Amino acid sequence: MEDIIQPLYGNGMVLIMWAAIVLQLVVPIPRQSHPMALWRRFALLLSDKVNSTNPRQASLAGWLSVALMLLPAIVILLALQPLVWQNELYQLALLLLALDWRNTDALVRHLSAAMAHENKQQARELLKPWVNRETETLSLLGLGKAGAETYLLAMGRGVIGVLFWYCLFGGIGAFVYRLTFELARVWSPTRQTFASFGRAATRLTALLDFLPLRLFSLMILVGHRTQQSFLLLKQQHKSWPLPGPSWLLITSAAKYELSLGGPAIYDTRKTLRAKIGGRIAPAAIHLSQLRQLMFSRLTVWILGTSLLLAIFHQGL
Repeated sequence: MEDIIQPLYGNGMVLIMWAAIVLQLVVPIPRQSHPMALWRRFALLLSDKVNSTNPRQASLAGWLSVALMLLPAIVILLALQPLVWQNELYQLALLLLALDWRNTDALVRHLSAAMAHENKQQARELLKPWVNRETETLSLLGLGKAGAETYLLAMGRGVIGVLFWYCLFGGIGAFVYRLTFELARVWSPTRQTFASFGRAATRLTALLDFLPLRLFSLMILVGHRTQQSFLLLKQQHKSWPLPGPSWLLITSAAKYELSLGGPAIYDTRKTLRAKIGGRIAPAAIHLSQLRQLMFSRLTVWILGTSLLLAIFHQGL
């Protein structure tokens, strides 16, 4: 037993990860006062200055803006690393800021409760800060779909992806990944203003999402309705524009035959999206089921990540 415990105890990376997860769950940082709120605000100010109505100029400006936002941040993070008093605390702080588990979990719990009481107005207000689509006209069916999609993608990026990049590149990798997908959300091409400008951030995020979200989706496939979920994934994954999120949404929805996707309104314009998953409209109970599904798979994901970190860094 000591041979198993000692590598975990003596490996700072594993302890930092567990400490960040526990602290983030016990003492969450409110979404409105999180440093990422300042990052999103600065991204909007930059886009106001450089975005263009010309599609080609807007696309070029988008790539330059991504570089302008991320490259200085990476340089500063790397420069600070040898200057900090305790590197472990530095890595812990970065991972703690990158993770977004507690706020996402609170969203799905409160949204599920509001939908269970058919309080559409409360559900719309809960969902509004998390999505770019318009929520004022969403029915209970629309709220169920939007809530399920938002929860799955928020967990996929705010926890799964963050831990994956932490495993590879430590706290800096996790934090830079969080900065990147926040840019993709702020400059989402689903909004007409960023139709060309936001493609750069979206494509970079899609590249970073590809491996972690697909690996996690394979974990979701295991268990209940494995064969049916795999067939549905094989049929539908190309219909969704982003490869990583498509796998996560389809495999999760297939477990309970939930219907996701379909039309959505962005900036008063109706956008046609592919319908994915099954035929059952998501209700409050299904949001709770998705929460249980994610928790069970995340437990395995975290334990597996801990083991890989212990083995890899022990080898070093």
